[in-house]
Amino acid sequence: MHKRFLRVATLLVCCLIACPASAALSLPAIRDSTAKDTARLLPGFIKKISFGGVFQARYTGSLVKDVDVNGVHQPDAEEVVRNSFSIKRARLQAKAQVSDRFTAAVLINLAEFSGDTKGKVLENAYVSYRWNDALNFTIGQFRPSFGLEDLYPVDIIQSMDFSNQYYAFGSNGWQSFQIGVSMFGAFNKDSKVPMKYALSVVNGNNRNQVSDNDNGKLGTARLELGDMNKLSLGLNGGFGAVKRQSVYALGVDVSGVIPLAPKWDLQLQSEYKQGNNHQHYYALPDSLRKEPVSRYIMNGVYILPNFRYKINFHKLTSIEVSMRYEYFKDDQKHDGTVRQSYIPMVSLAFLKDYGGRIQLGMQIDQYNRDIPGTKTHNSNLLIAQVQCRF
Repeated sequence: MHKRFLRVATLLVCCLIACPASAALSLPAIRDSTAKDTARLLPGFIKKISFGGVFQARYTGSLVKDVDVNGVHQPDAEEVVRNSFSIKRARLQAKAQVSDRFTAAVLINLAEFSGDTKGKVLENAYVSYRWNDALNFTIGQFRPSFGLEDLYPVDIIQSMDFSNQYYAFGSNGWQSFQIGVSMFGAFNKDSKVPMKYALSVVNGNNRNQVSDNDNGKLGTARLELGDMNKLSLGLNGGFGAVKRQSVYALGVDVSGVIPLAPKWDLQLQSEYKQGNNHQHYYALPDSLRKEPVSRYIMNGVYILPNFRYKINFHKLTSIEVSMRYEYFKDDQKHDGTVRQSYIPMVSLAFLKDYGGRIQLGMQIDQYNRDIPGTKTHNSNLLIAQVQCRF
């Protein structure tokens, strides 16, 4: 009896196992069409996201007794802060390749949380559409192309920082981060004289703003001839309106690389700009505005030679020595302030594209007249900076 029960139980178990297996074999295969359907519904869809950033920390020391680490004259302070560690930039960037034509990017600078964040922190926030090499569009917050320094980030320049004219024309809405729309492209890429162009229309009241502060807009144009790695010439022009008054700006720049020896080369950049300083004009009391804004003109020029020795020793890729000289006047026709800057620098570059960098330099500012208690005062700053790009 017991053996018969075991045989019956064993037979039942075998049937239970065999039935689902045979049923599965007899059912038709279910087609997984997710990838194919998605590709059919969303042609060209990529959705590739990349992240990057840069970190810059520096030590600054003032070599002038009554001038602090920010270059401000402090005649009555009990103790002038003449040396300090600081974080210059802590940038994070997210870039999304949404399709073969659409790209979106966001760039923030976390170091600007250390002070007043109004009009700061958010740097890039735009969407780009690529039709072909000759026709591309960008809308959002970006840097309109109006000179050499708009073409590359600050972490790969051959100096300690951008020029004084860059920040002055940026505060007037022509350069630096602005909100608007741009069209750009390149022609004759394989010819002896390649060409690039950029056209932009922006609000002109700087970055991270809720809206424009008037009905006027600033339009800029740039035409670049040649190759920056050999020799190039850039022509820049702009026209617009600020508070119902016409303003303009123009500039010309030259850049190139001169080979000196198998491991030595000279990188040379120079730029001249001129335009209305409407920020200075509208900051004046009404009683001092004796002429229209068109009579308030700023101009400046700089030259930046950089000698580079390509060493490629372990992680050290190059040793560079540069010297920027700059002349800038904020009001050409009304006895404005003249600022001359000398910025020598020695840097050690590690890894590819300045992935690591150690910089030692000075910022020597000389004015035609000193104004006590302000930044318009002669100063000598010693700067040591460490940089990491990722």
